[in-house]
This record gives sequence, C-alpha cells and structure tokens, in this order.
Amino acid sequence: MKNIKSKEKLVVIGNGMAGMACVEEILKLDPNRYEITVFGKERHLNYNRVLLSHILTGEKALKDILLHDSGWYEKNGIRLHTGSKVTAIRRRSCIVAAENGAEAQYDKLILATGSMPFIPPVSGIGKKGVVTFRDIDDCENLRSLSKKDGRAVVIGGGLLGLEAAYGLKSLGMKVSVVHLMDRLMERQLDKVAAEFLKHDIEKLGIEILLGKETVEISGNGQVEGLRFKDGSSVDADIVVMSVGIKPNIELAMSSGVYCEKGIVVSDTMQTYDPAIYSVGECVQHRGATFGLVAPIFEQARVLANHLAGDSRLIFKNQPTSTRLKIPGIDLYSAGEIDERAKTEAIEYLDRGSSFYKKLLLKDNRITGILMYGDTAEGPRLFSSLLQTEDISQKRRSILFGDGIAGNVTASVETMPNDAMVCGCNGITKGMIVEAIEKKGLFTREDVKRETKASSSCGGCGALVDQILEAVLGSSFQGGAQAANICSCTKYSRDDVIKNIREKRLKSVREVMETLGWETVGCEICRPAINYYAAMIWPKEYEDDQTSRLVNERAHANIQKDGTFSVVPRMYGGATNPEELKKIANVAVKYNVPLVKLTGGQRIDLLGVKKEDLVGIWKEIDMPSGYAYGKALRTVKTCVGSSFCRYGTQDSLNLGIEIEKKFEGLWMPAKLKMSVSGCPRNCAESAIKDIGIVGVSGGWELYVGGCGGIELKGGEKLCFVKSAEEVMEITAAFIQYYREDAHYAERTFKWIRRVGLNTIKKAVADDMDNRKKLCLRLEEALSVIKDPWKERIKEKIDVSSQIAAVC
Repeated sequence: MKNIKSKEKLVVIGNGMAGMACVEEILKLDPNRYEITVFGKERHLNYNRVLLSHILTGEKALKDILLHDSGWYEKNGIRLHTGSKVTAIRRRSCIVAAENGAEAQYDKLILATGSMPFIPPVSGIGKKGVVTFRDIDDCENLRSLSKKDGRAVVIGGGLLGLEAAYGLKSLGMKVSVVHLMDRLMERQLDKVAAEFLKHDIEKLGIEILLGKETVEISGNGQVEGLRFKDGSSVDADIVVMSVGIKPNIELAMSSGVYCEKGIVVSDTMQTYDPAIYSVGECVQHRGATFGLVAPIFEQARVLANHLAGDSRLIFKNQPTSTRLKIPGIDLYSAGEIDERAKTEAIEYLDRGSSFYKKLLLKDNRITGILMYGDTAEGPRLFSSLLQTEDISQKRRSILFGDGIAGNVTASVETMPNDAMVCGCNGITKGMIVEAIEKKGLFTREDVKRETKASSSCGGCGALVDQILEAVLGSSFQGGAQAANICSCTKYSRDDVIKNIREKRLKSVREVMETLGWETVGCEICRPAINYYAAMIWPKEYEDDQTSRLVNERAHANIQKDGTFSVVPRMYGGATNPEELKKIANVAVKYNVPLVKLTGGQRIDLLGVKKEDLVGIWKEIDMPSGYAYGKALRTVKTCVGSSFCRYGTQDSLNLGIEIEKKFEGLWMPAKLKMSVSGCPRNCAESAIKDIGIVGVSGGWELYVGGCGGIELKGGEKLCFVKSAEEVMEITAAFIQYYREDAHYAERTFKWIRRVGLNTIKKAVADDMDNRKKLCLRLEEALSVIKDPWKERIKEKIDVSSQIAAVC
C-alpha cells in the first residue's frame, strides 16, 4: 500500500449524484490512488434526487434515499465538508476555498456543481410562497408551507413539475399545473400521449392549464395568485417554479474556466484547464447539456476511468429513456420524439383503454419510442434503438414481439452490456451481469443490495428479473421468493408452503405452532397462511375466520360510514325479472339508500346496515358476488352471436358457464374475467385477468390484464377452437396461478415474475400437466359452499359475528 503522503490530491466540488458516482468508480478501479476531499453546498449527505417527489409525499424519509452514509465516507478516507459552498478556485496555486473558511489543495479537481432552477422574469417572483423543487430543503420548505385545502400552482408541465404537483396533491392541497406549451411534457410526448397524460393527471384531481404565460404573481408580500397574459388568473397560496434548469457555472466562470451554456468539456470530461474536470448537469459536451441521470452516470464512469489511469473510455452522448414517477401512470419515452423530424411511424392506438405505442423510424432503424398504458416492451425496444438495429424484417411484430411470444430471455440476451437498466442509479446490464456472475447473486434483492438496481423507483425490477433469468437459467429465484411473508416471521412463502405439504399442516394455528411463529400474526401473514392451507388441503383444512379480512367475514364490503355494500351474483351479467323483483323488494323493505349498476354488470346495494345483512341475503336468495373477496369477482360478457350481428361466438353462454364453474373459489388475489363475442371486444377482455375473445373459427385467450391503478393490457396465451378447450385451459391457468402465486399477487404481476412462456407451457402446451392441474382444481371446486348461505340455512345466528367484525 502506498504511503498516504504519496497520494495525489483529488478535490470534488459537489456532493451530489454525479460527483459521488465518479468517486465511487475511482475507488473501485484504484482505491489507493487519491487522497479525496469533497465539498458539498448542502448540509445533507449524498442522496438520490430522482426520488425527491417521494420525500415530498412523505412516502420516504431522507435516510431512505441516501446513496452514501457517513460510514462510507469514513471507510474510504474521504474528507467531507457539508454545508460548505466553495466560492473560489485559485488555479495557479491549485487551492479551492469555501465561504466558511475551509480550504483544500488539489492535483486534480472535479467540478460537479449541478444545475440551478431557471426562474423566468415574472413580476412578483420574490414574494413569500414562491419556491423551487430541486433539493431536500425545497421539499421541507414545501411541506411546511402546504396546508390541507390550500391552493398550490406549479408553473411547468415537465417531469419534475408533474411529480411536484402529485406530491402536493397527496398532501391535501388543491393543485393546478400551469404550462406555457399546448401539451404536457412536450419534449418527451406527442399530442396523443400528452392527451392521455392530461386526462389521467386530471383524474387525480389536478387541474391542467395549457397555453398559459404567467405575467405576474400577485399578492402583498405573500403569494395570492397568478395573472396570465390572456387576462385570466388563478388563486394560489404556493407557487412552485419548475420551468427548467440551467447549468450552475458561476464558480467556474469566476475562476476563469471556459464556459458557454455549461462548463465546456472534452470527450474525457476535461475542461480547458488540464487539472480540472467536470461532470453532471453543469457540463456542456459537444454543444449539449444534460438533465437526466443516465448520461450523467456515464460521464462519471468515463472520468473515473481516466483519473484511475486507464484512459481508454470516451463519453458519447446517447439517447435516454424517461419514466414519470406518478402511481398509476405508465409512461415510457426514449430517443427523439420530434413530430417535425423526417421520420416514419409505426403506431398502435386504443383510445378506449388508453393504450398507445409508437416507434419513430429512419431507414428502418428506431429513433424514438413512445409508450403509454403498457410499457413492458420499452427496455427491449430501447436496446434496439441503441444498437441501431435494422428492423425491416419485423416491422409487423416489433411493437408486441418478444414479450408476447414469451421469448423474454432471448430479448434480454440481445441487449448490449452498456444498455441502461436502472436509470435512477446508473446501472447497466453489464454491471448487473458481472455482479450476478462474480458475487453469486440469485434474486432481485441480491442485485438490489449489490448494485442498487431497482432500489429507487422500482420501475426496472421486472427487467432485473429477466437478466437474472437469462444468466442463471433454472437457478433463477423469482423477484419476491426470498422475502419473508411479513415482519412477524423469518419464513418465506416457499418455506411455509413446503412445511404445510410435508408436515400436513391444515390450519393457521398448526402452521404457526409448528414453525414457531414469533408473534400471534398480523393482517398480512394470517390471511396468507389460511389461503395456502386451503389451497393445498381443500378437503381437510380448517378455515380460520379470524384470519380472514373484515369484508370476507361479513360477506359484504364495509364502507367509510360503517354501512355495507351487498352485491349478489349475476352470472355473465345476465338477469331476469324475478331476480330484479327480489332486489327491488329488499331495497324497499330495508330502505337501501343507493342501488347502483357496477362496472362488472351487476347491481350493488349500498348503505346496508350491519343488522340488515342476514335478512337481505336470506330474502334476496341469490349467491354472493364475492365483490369483497380474493376470488372470482365477475365474468363480464357481451351478448355475442346470440343477438349481436357482429358476434362470431356465443360469448354470453360461455361466460355464464365459466362463472358458474369457478364461483366461490378462493384465489391469491381478486380475479376478473370477461368473454367477448368478437374482436370488437365490447366486454373489455383486453384488461382482465383472463380475457376470452371470440374470433372466426374459435377463441383467443388473453391473460394478465388489469384495468385498475396499474393499467396493463393482457398478453395472448393461446388460440383454441372449442368452448371445451377454453374451459380446460382456463381451469389449468387458474389452478397454476392458485398454486404458484404469492398471496395478494395479481395475475399480471405473477406473469411478469414467472414469465408468460413458462405459464403457456404449463397450461396450454403440456397436455399431461394441464390435466393434472384441472384435476387438482376439480378437487378444490368439489368442496365449495357459499358459507353465508350455509349459515342462513342452518339458522346459525351470525349477527354477533357481523357486529364483531365492524
């Protein structure tokens, strides 16, 4: 080891993501080369700015987004000055000086001063209540200023502005987004995608005001509102400026380092002063400046390579990809999305489902990608973009290709090693592969721990799983398998199931006693154990009502005022006058406040008093629709060939048959189905857990759709010719899902984890395995009873139980 006095002195101005990524890479390449000193203007340690919106909403605390704690600096011998703004660089003597008096000498200096928010020249900009959204202090300031039902206006409809708006809305404020352009995120979205985004943002309760130029922030010292150029105005208690950023070059310019829009650097990130380098948002490289983390992390790797003495890498500015971190909005944009460019497009648009996929091409090579509503194929297509792949032979299938075909592994294997996987932390495919191979990683949690991939927003988790599967093959341990069921126990889902099978455990009590549960259990583990025991021993298990959720115990959905929602089953959404009379009679007799048609083609009685539940179920004399349970909810149908002139198949009767067969069967999570009589898809089969579509000559089966918070289009499982085959494959799919999924894991998440190709082989291609699955499902179906109706028939007094669960 070199003597510490012989080390070169490296000083870094900027304790943010870019500067510390560079330091981290240097330490990996040559840990003993430099004596490192870091100056940070903020009082905080290095944290992940990508997750600022989570700090604003309160979902995460500062400790949750720290990239390096104090121990990391100490372990690596880094002298850290926090809350220490550097005000001078004395280039002749190679000394930097901070305003608090701290100084440091350097042999090499890295400027990582980041960016500053752009503040437009608007009258009243200095009033109290005008804030920016760029760092932790801004988050704390916003949280202190926010108040429930207060009025916040965000100026700027870009990524950060929309995330700030969502954060403020989560804090209970009334929020408006004011944007100068005619659409949101105009740099990343075209008019169609921006229209979908505007609609979904407004559904969250956020007002969008487009084409508005702010000319004045009104108020007497304190913000009271905004006035626009067109004469209109809006009230405000807080104004958040989020109209863009500009490189922070003040220190560099005052020190004589050559700057234009940013600090001008070479391909090796060197400034015109050979002892000074620069990385991050303060940089200008070949005329371009930077605001996303992916190129910034690449700059850090290139610079670290040179400072560690290798000097083989150069920085090339490549296209980047973008996601919006707002729950329920699935958006992916990459490359150039300029509608004025001389490009051609391949598009898929489903306005009814808000699904949109678009590729921009030049000479049969992808130059831009835009996806809304279903972005699973984004990384695969982005890899093709980066490789400038000629797609002329697969233009017809490229938008839906490898993922639908189940060839996920092949798709991942074609990704180059420098393809960005985790943009939040700058982790490439090659870095993940190297960690898997050299450190013996088997799960997503392992990868997260070693590389930080998927540790931030989590959007790359599925891709990390695919890389694991491609590298490990059959040794891959799916994303969540290694995790404990909950904090009550050290056991994972697989541990529990293995013990239930091998030790023939048939109740929650037996499982917890045998495995030495450390507590009495919680609302996470007890329902899960109860389900697993029932799934494995359908004829012998002891159902534990105390381990069921409140709605399952009451056989109705409890509402916010303590009343209940009662939903009787209507097979396939079809009914008759007798059933309608029964519903009308009980609604009148029990003074039901609201009778509503549901999206699942049923009738919902809302506002039912708990003491009336027994009487209503008894007099209505219809099966429960299980609108409350982790079970089959509905089978939505259209009338199909029975009545419709477009219908190619009898969807109505097939849907009724399916619903009657599988009603009352407990599942890992709620399960929704639909049967459409033709490709017009009136029953919305594309967004159901199992969607069946009648086509000429047979049926197409789609699985893994979801129309809820996380919108997801179903993936094609297979084509079959007869209704009998539909029933058999549906049964096999349901049983495979029941046996393999984690409790509370929806089908689309299970399919993402396991892989469509694996499921297709198990339930469609392998006839022997399909029949075995169907036999096990028949065993489970053979013991199903409607427990509510059974209690009524046996005249058991359940009123006290209802009272208990309320």
